Amino acid sequence: MDEKTKDMIKNEIENNEVCLFMKGTPDAPQCGFSMAVSNLLKILEVKFKGVNVLENQEIRQGVKEFSDWPTIPQLYVKKEFVGGCDIVKEMYENGELAKLLESKSINFKKN
Repeated sequence: MDEKTKDMIKNEIENNEVCLFMKGTPDAPQCGFSMAVSNLLKILEVKFKGVNVLENQEIRQGVKEFSDWPTIPQLYVKKEFVGGCDIVKEMYENGELAKLLESKSINFKKN
């Protein structure tokens, strides 16, 4: 991955408290896994930035190297890599996602 791509990825992560690298956009996800994570964040009413990796092949590949995680979507909260779809879904279901958001002082809808 070149420096430009790395800087673009870092920039998104550093400037957005909650950042989701996904296929498509939050309003028009292009894959089921991206839609699932995006929907969980919407259910929790978390303000997040969706980065469409389909628009930039370098970011699509680069983010996998950056996080050392092979799949998209990838969720970052306050610069920390949280995980992909299965992990985020599991964390949502067992309450860990809410705890993480709370510990990072991210506003979300508490049930």
